Amino acid sequence: MRKAVSIAGIVAVTMCGLNGVAHASADKYQNYAELAQHEKEGQDYRRTLRAPGEPKVAHIAIHGGAIEPGTTQLADRAAAAHSGYAYYSFEGIKPSGNKDLHITSTRFDEPRGLALVQRVDRTVSWHGADGSAPLTYVGGLDDQLREQVACRLGKAGFAVAPTVPGDIDGSDPHNIANRNRRHKGVQLELSTAQRKAFFTDGRLDRAWIEDPTHRTGAFEKYVKAVDQALSNGDC
Repeated sequence: MRKAVSIAGIVAVTMCGLNGVAHASADKYQNYAELAQHEKEGQDYRRTLRAPGEPKVAHIAIHGGAIEPGTTQLADRAAAAHSGYAYYSFEGIKPSGNKDLHITSTRFDEPRGLALVQRVDRTVSWHGADGSAPLTYVGGLDDQLREQVACRLGKAGFAVAPTVPGDIDGSDPHNIANRNRRHKGVQLELSTAQRKAFFTDGRLDRAWIEDPTHRTGAFEKYVKAVDQALSNGDC
């Protein structure tokens, strides 16, 4: 396991009593080509891309839809904040068994998503972690942006983990978050409880979260904090 990433100057929370962290597990498919041989686009998964001519920032959710619920909606909304931001999501849309569509970030090579990331300077990759307490793990190789995001989230009242477990810290250069033009990005891992707080009744079923009217004020507040980190520099 890699050494955990420390986040300085952010809200520290106790790790005791958490219902675990999302640890990497064996994927059914090792890459996109293998997945595409066995799963049907439009029936089992879908790919969504929205990008201006020369985007500088990409918000991506490579485990979107029902794979890690809520991440597609967050990435989409965050990208919509600016006309120059791009958005990409790979979504599981099966009635069940969507975890089979998970391809870990270091091996995620779906061509459209990878090509987009390689065009931009900054990447925010949205993910879901386990956890019964509202919490965000902020990782990735973009040290400056990572610190800014953590600071902005903390100031907005969101709990940020003081360290990030090595298997979700986004420190591998092959992680798609780090494959932009600067070779460094940010990976956000949001606990289940944190994502539930973004939707009324705490529901994360796909039909429910796809309806924008079911978003809570916390959803918009969180996205705004991340956007401030990207737009305003020093926290």
